[in-house]
Amino acid sequence: MGCNVVWACDYPFYNLLLGRYIEPLAMVTASLIVAAILSWIPAIWEGCERIERRDWAIILFAALLMGVVRKMMMMFGLARTSPIDGSIIATLVPILVLIISVIARVDRLSVRKVAGLIIGLAGAIAVVLTSNSASHPKSELWGNVMMLCSGLVTALYMVFFKRLVSKYRITTMLRAIYTISAVVMLPLGMDSVVESDFSDMNARLWGAAAFVLIVPTYLPNLLLNYSLRHLQPTVSSTYTYIQPVLAVALSVAMGLDKLHADTVLFAAILFVGVWLVISSYRSSAQ
Repeated sequence: MGCNVVWACDYPFYNLLLGRYIEPLAMVTASLIVAAILSWIPAIWEGCERIERRDWAIILFAALLMGVVRKMMMMFGLARTSPIDGSIIATLVPILVLIISVIARVDRLSVRKVAGLIIGLAGAIAVVLTSNSASHPKSELWGNVMMLCSGLVTALYMVFFKRLVSKYRITTMLRAIYTISAVVMLPLGMDSVVESDFSDMNARLWGAAAFVLIVPTYLPNLLLNYSLRHLQPTVSSTYTYIQPVLAVALSVAMGLDKLHADTVLFAAILFVGVWLVISSYRSSAQ
């Protein structure tokens, strides 16, 4: 829950900065560098845990997937879509987790799950496609597609890296992931960071920049990895429901977006689909 509360706050603050004052590539690079620095702080009192050689290839893949690809998709997506649309698309993660789990043979389909998949996907696709509507001037099709890809990457991580997260300390995993991610992004995005012009930013914008650089990357992933130790990926992913509620409230309060009737309708359809999927687990557990 804490992880998704923080991620929900990301949307309006990122939307305030991206594409106007800070380019997405610069934001990705700077946030990963800050996250890498923060990840080394726990090593002061707990020391560095040894990682087996055979696990480094998997950790490298996790760093490229969750650290670089997800962050790139999210930043470029938020620069081209509204915070409300972006947060609603994020609620598709539980359905994506189910699809991947079934393909990986760690979960099975049922009639209720299939119905939930169809309804949820229909709602998500509708949210993505309405970005072409004149009534949604702040959203673009490709921005929503990138947000969908970001959700897919999150789902892949939750399913395939649960075993590795349970094997090592959470701080050890994040230290490795963010250090590798930062090293990969430095040559790609450092010029973009240096060339950024911050002269037009006021105190409000600097506060938003400080928040998105320090809080949203390391802290929510620390909480996400902790939850994966104790919960099934599908259960953990259900807390994405929190994101659109908080993101809508913050975005409207900050004057960054307006809530449209069609968005509410399609979000409700998506939520019904995800509820059907989650309720199927409750039914099977009884």
